[in-house]
Amino acid sequence: MAKKLLSFQDVLKKELKDKEFRKYYEEEGRNLEIGYKIAQRRHRLGLTQKQLAGKIHTTQTVIARLESGSHWACSLRTLEKIATATGSKLEVNFK
Repeated sequence: MAKKLLSFQDVLKKELKDKEFRKYYEEEGRNLEIGYKIAQRRHRLGLTQKQLAGKIHTTQTVIARLESGSHWACSLRTLEKIATATGSKLEVNFK
């Protein structure tokens, strides 16, 4: 009898029961969400990563890392600079 393959959702549901896994999973989700919002806003304004980087006095590489969600030593000040450079308002919420 062949074993039934588990779907990604089944595996994820099982893994999320582990508190440490859930903590890191949620943290990565927040990082990706912020990165996506930065990229989305930049695209909406027709800016390249290099152009946005120039506006906040950093490098294109930093913008790429932020947008990918893979690098989160991002300060609140950096997010404020990005908001200002893109004509946005930064809002921080606690839920």
